[in-house]
Amino acid sequence: MALDGKHGNWFGFCTRLNMSLSKDAFEVRTDQLLEALNTAVILLNESLHLTYLNPAAENLFEVSRRQVHGQYWPQVMQADALLIDRLRASLHANEPFTERELELHTAYGQRMTVDCTVTPFGKGDLLLEIVQVDRHLRIAHEEHLLVQQRAARDLMRGMAHEIKNPLGGLRGAAQLLESELQQPGLKEYTQVIIGEADRLRNLVDRMLGPNNVPDNREINIHQVLEHVRSLVDAENYPNLVLRREFDPSIPELKADAELLVQALLNLVRNAAQAGATTITLRSRIQRQFTIGPTRYKLAIRIDIIDDGPGIPPDIQSKIFYPMVTGRADGTGLGLSIAQSLINQHAGIIEFTSKPGNTIFTIFLPLEVANDAS
Repeated sequence: MALDGKHGNWFGFCTRLNMSLSKDAFEVRTDQLLEALNTAVILLNESLHLTYLNPAAENLFEVSRRQVHGQYWPQVMQADALLIDRLRASLHANEPFTERELELHTAYGQRMTVDCTVTPFGKGDLLLEIVQVDRHLRIAHEEHLLVQQRAARDLMRGMAHEIKNPLGGLRGAAQLLESELQQPGLKEYTQVIIGEADRLRNLVDRMLGPNNVPDNREINIHQVLEHVRSLVDAENYPNLVLRREFDPSIPELKADAELLVQALLNLVRNAAQAGATTITLRSRIQRQFTIGPTRYKLAIRIDIIDDGPGIPPDIQSKIFYPMVTGRADGTGLGLSIAQSLINQHAGIIEFTSKPGNTIFTIFLPLEVANDAS
């Protein structure tokens, strides 16, 4: 929904709708429309406290209306003093305004860029229509990431074919040579050839990642997360604290539990091995959410948050490529394999990283897709 026009599209539409419907029918229809909108809609009273937000706003700001009802909105969203002054001026003058490329924060402190149209509404209320403009950039980035991942896998398959064929011949020749050798000391050299050929073949197989088709069954994502937490906890990383922030309302999903465990374990282990002292596993539900080019009614969001040193800026754009790593002792395969496993579930992994705060986010569709966005 665009945010132009004197009173914003939503306000004008409600006015036209009110002319054609009875009061009761209007209230029912507008309630349903507000709940179904992809645009975040927020209602503030004259003291700028929250009196209503629709599901799109809950999703955008990562809150529930029960949690924030009656709270001071600028404080919840970390709005700056300039925006607060404009909101109060709009109330006083009864004049709408639109703020472009405004920076706000979710309840968990994540920054986002939005366009916000503010309209005085009723007696002393403000109606806010908010569209996240960097959402479109995220969708484009995800589509690029998926294309990138497919291209990398196609390249690796071609390389694997070219490497494994001569390796098989090399290994076979070493075995034949070993059977003809009479001196045991010389057989040590053929064993080195055979061992190195096997190591290279295993490395290529790992770079390709798992090829098995997911065995999708009804699973509880929190059982998967708890299993991963217990596995990492048992590895006894020094001073590591593992925290949980689970949303118990998330329903079961159809997925391969073993593949999800492997993907999540790669991400959590990476954080622990990088030197994080606190890792938080967080689950949330996303409504009307786009993954790549496809919009889903419901999706699960899993955040793995750590306070480690972060990912070096020079490798962030290629972190999901095979053999790319920021650690001297790393193989560079963990993230590539994790992304591949999540892609097999129609999901995607994203991340943001700076020293002291790295967040890897997994999005998994929970219900069937809507029309592509």
